[in-house]
Amino acid sequence: MVNGKSDASRHPLAVCRLFFLFQPALFLACFAAICSVAAAQSISVADDRGRRVVLAAPAQRIIVLAPSLAELAFAAGAGGRLVGVARHSDFPPAAREITQVGDAARIDFERIVALKPDLILAWKSGNSPTDVSRLEGLGYPAFVSEPARLSDIPRLLRAIGALAGTLPAAGKTAAEFEREIGALRGRYAKARTVRVFYQIWHRPLLTVNGAHMISDVIALCGGENVFADVTQLTPSITLEAVIAAKPEVILGGGSAGGEKEFVAQWRASSVPPLRALPVHHINPDHIQRQSPRIVEGAKAVCAALEQVRTNRQDAKTPRKSRNGQD
Repeated sequence: MVNGKSDASRHPLAVCRLFFLFQPALFLACFAAICSVAAAQSISVADDRGRRVVLAAPAQRIIVLAPSLAELAFAAGAGGRLVGVARHSDFPPAAREITQVGDAARIDFERIVALKPDLILAWKSGNSPTDVSRLEGLGYPAFVSEPARLSDIPRLLRAIGALAGTLPAAGKTAAEFEREIGALRGRYAKARTVRVFYQIWHRPLLTVNGAHMISDVIALCGGENVFADVTQLTPSITLEAVIAAKPEVILGGGSAGGEKEFVAQWRASSVPPLRALPVHHINPDHIQRQSPRIVEGAKAVCAALEQVRTNRQDAKTPRKSRNGQD
């Protein structure tokens, strides 16, 4: 009670009820005004399916269905709100301590229901649309992302920040990402083009086409993806196709043994044109996950391509003999 009046009588809806009793014509206007205020306080963000995800309040219990989304959530300041993550979510280290709810092949719906999420973050090309639809059918809002370009990373950071109510932190991370990518773009904008073959796995031999974010990284560094025009996002190719594409360098990180095995694999190639090419290993966690860490992958790619340019230039520079003659 306040001044002899109940708290209920002070609620805006109580005022509208009075209008309904004594001024019926004003009731609808009053109700519409309250609805407008409520709508203004809700959160509405469009996902990469073109659907709007609407939350009445910032999400407090978030489940992510891909390791890259766990990284994005932490980077957006929402790591403390994660209650479930996909298998292999190992960065930052705190992600390893969160309950796992399956992976792209199999989602543990029973565990998800038990965790009572108020938001699901899903990966469009990595998670089954049927699984996502089922989760939505159970009443869980789902934000589905499909990052394909470097510019999508800061966009998704801000979107997750908006949904989680951590926009200041998300905006700061997004701005820093944009600054670092902008610096690389400016540095290599006029660099000589280097033809690149990028390997993401060895058996079968897999690469990426021009729609993949790795191809965007290659272009950022002044490189040209030799398989950019292939239709499939991550096509399986032959060694003969690699030779025909005439790359100047081989980049990648797709081998179970890490850097030594990756380089040794190509040095032991039975095909002389490929055995002679420069080979550079790129940490797959820094480039094959669509997260802010791709800046580190981009720096490694740029450094590798710059090394190729330097070596080519050195090879073209005539060496003087001992008597000073060319």
